[in-house]
Amino acid sequence: MQYRKLGKTGFSVSEISLGTWQVGGKWGEPFSHANADTILNAAVDGGINFIDTADVYGDGESEKAVGRLVRSRSEQIYVATKCGRQLQPHTSEAYTPAAMRGFVEESLRNMQLETLDLVQLHCPPTEVYYRPEIFEVFDQLKAEGKIQHLGVSVEKVEEGLKALEYPNVTTIQLIFNMFRQRPAELLFKEAQRRDVGLIVRVPLASGLLTGKFTADTSFAPDDHRNFNRQGEAFDKGETFSGVDYNTGLEAVEEIKQLFPDQPNLAPVALRWVLLFNEVSCVIPGASRPEQLASNLHAADLPALTPEQLQQVQAIYDRKIKPQVHQIW
Repeated sequence: MQYRKLGKTGFSVSEISLGTWQVGGKWGEPFSHANADTILNAAVDGGINFIDTADVYGDGESEKAVGRLVRSRSEQIYVATKCGRQLQPHTSEAYTPAAMRGFVEESLRNMQLETLDLVQLHCPPTEVYYRPEIFEVFDQLKAEGKIQHLGVSVEKVEEGLKALEYPNVTTIQLIFNMFRQRPAELLFKEAQRRDVGLIVRVPLASGLLTGKFTADTSFAPDDHRNFNRQGEAFDKGETFSGVDYNTGLEAVEEIKQLFPDQPNLAPVALRWVLLFNEVSCVIPGASRPEQLASNLHAADLPALTPEQLQQVQAIYDRKIKPQVHQIW
């Protein structure tokens, strides 16, 4: 495992880390603490030292599992959680300093920890990025020892650029993958200039970039890949990176031809993300131990060749870019 600096947090984090949206079971399945414990411990055994969770994952159960892991291991494990998505309705007006404080304190109780390494605003409405009082409350929480650092999880490049204006923002979590390339144009450079860490989520485009899906693949009724394809429940870009499913399948088939010796495209897709030095870490999820093993395998792959990179770019430009590039 290789490690990279997480911006001005100073943390040295595993370049392949773990997101825990589905760590207790696949999307749509009830949370399994036994499954979560197996995957989380295997992740640490594999060299992962940065775990990303959120208070809404498994309705707090994911945070409990992550806290249990940290308390049971001797290794340095950095924990990042997120807050804000519990607000109903999820509007800018619902974001208040008191609400943010309450969420942080609830996360501390869930994880049974005294301080949180990183707390991220969880994809708030764009208007929130223009409200300094929401960002200021985290300075107070840091002074009280309840958190160490503040970050933001964003949907759009615009939101990331605005977040960079706040000195206490130390990290930005964003969607970036072969099917979502716009952040590399400007946001990456600005984040690097300000020493802000970049945490990449949805690196496999909700599984599309594993190369294992077909037109006949079915998803459970309560799996967001079934019910959120047009953004019915939350931002459309969180599901298949906003790419039309059938178009994505066509693009994946072309990408597969570039890597005929790789039966599983997932490690290649992760390796592609890690070619960008501005990226601090990538946080693919795993609902089974074998998925975690696949993710870890990315660290062993050679870098993509210049020709492969050019061809991936050409596929993006031709099939994907017209659909998504200017939206997020």
